[in-house]
Amino acid sequence: MSAQEPALAIDPNEQRRAAFEASLAQHGIALSPHESGSVFKLAAWMGDGIAGLAETFPAQEEDLSAILDLSFLEQGRRLRDGRLTSVALTQACLDRIAARDGAYRSFYRVTAERALAHAARADAELAAGQDRGPLHGIPVGLKDLIDVAGLPTTADAPGRAEAVSEADAAVVTRLIEAGAVLIGKLATYEWGTVGPDTSGLFPPARNPWSLDHITGGSSSGSAAAVASGLLRTTLGTDTGGSLRGPAFYCGVVGLKPTFGTVPNAGVLPMATSMDHVGPISATVAEAAVTLDVIAGSKAARLIGEPVRGLRIGYARNFFASDSQTMPAVLTAMDAALSTLSELGAVVEEIELPDYYAIEVAAAAILHRESFDYHAAALRDHPDAYGRRAFLSLAAGVAVSDSDLAEARRAGQLFRDSVDRLLERHDAIITVGALTTALLAAPFEKEAVWTPMRTIGFNVSGHPVLALPVGFHQGLPIGMQIIGRHHDEARIVQIGDAFERATDHAVQRPPSLT
Repeated sequence: MSAQEPALAIDPNEQRRAAFEASLAQHGIALSPHESGSVFKLAAWMGDGIAGLAETFPAQEEDLSAILDLSFLEQGRRLRDGRLTSVALTQACLDRIAARDGAYRSFYRVTAERALAHAARADAELAAGQDRGPLHGIPVGLKDLIDVAGLPTTADAPGRAEAVSEADAAVVTRLIEAGAVLIGKLATYEWGTVGPDTSGLFPPARNPWSLDHITGGSSSGSAAAVASGLLRTTLGTDTGGSLRGPAFYCGVVGLKPTFGTVPNAGVLPMATSMDHVGPISATVAEAAVTLDVIAGSKAARLIGEPVRGLRIGYARNFFASDSQTMPAVLTAMDAALSTLSELGAVVEEIELPDYYAIEVAAAAILHRESFDYHAAALRDHPDAYGRRAFLSLAAGVAVSDSDLAEARRAGQLFRDSVDRLLERHDAIITVGALTTALLAAPFEKEAVWTPMRTIGFNVSGHPVLALPVGFHQGLPIGMQIIGRHHDEARIVQIGDAFERATDHAVQRPPSLT
């Protein structure tokens, strides 16, 4: 053929027919010429039709925004079967934070570049068959009392804007070893004290159920981030109720573990004998699994198990006769215990010691230990504190050594009394707070007492699960399930059963529905 001669066109039908004949031969199928022609016509018809399916039924990209609302356990399944990547999940999370958090202010710092790098590493590891566990590739946020190397741990204090951490906190090391994607630092009340307060470094976080009401503190950003759908699980701290209060007020789950179960190394202290680190999560199961990662525990081992036959002590005396208790709170609590009874649990009304006595004892311990930690800085660098936090910390100067000893004696007696009740019961249930979230406006003028029933269990060190049990005028109501020391699995079992039997955990703030 000369250079001027055109190339002979190849008949596509002949190509398809040749490929068809080759396929028959490869599979050892012998057909007569007539049969081959007939079958080829059918094959060609199917081939032409399939080629047009993409136009008729275009491929639909999975809605990553909807995936953010799945439990991280389901997200993990999709990461492992190839339907999802951690990079895509993390980017969707970052996009949602950018779109929503201007209203809720749950984040102090979003570490997008670091998060995407962690996500890419998680994808590579999972693709290579290296599975670090249930948080592998899952975005997680941290209260800004917890050290992350290279980032400031501000505690929302004016004097800590540049307090860059040199090393990761122990819990952060455990999260990284578990393959979690660290996505940023979350809001706190200053030094874990009083709030919400506008005199810190950042404006206070806001409650997604009502921007006019408090989140509760001090793990305010952790709860707001979960309630607003930005994250499925976060870490916070709890010295007097700082995990559980935000959980009650924002309608999410808080799990305060047994004292000492989770290491506090690298976490700014408030009162060392009462400080706990734990998760705030969207569901009981997610909180339990998160705790297992940071504690090396087995809190999730009884999830899904029935509660029939379990003995529950209902400490109704802790709140029912208090004049501040909202009638709706009492109704919701009674209904919650009725639900557990219907599930087969044996509910018996019990009496815990007088709440006000343990509250004053715990407050004295907290304020004295906080003052001892901050005394030199309060004297030498008062401008490093917002004024409200300064006053709260300075109050500890009034607690004498003898006062502290008496408070600790009372705390031990409270612990002993709870232990005795737990010898006869698998768990104790009581209210979380006497009211729904308070309006935020009065807090702008001065510190306001919030009527929670939490601080005694910081002194006693018992594990406590906080979860929603209802709503009143659009605001969540919460309860506490208290367990024996190191028996997180039992309270998780009860909370999970209650959660499955009700619809409280699937409710979303009106702005998100």
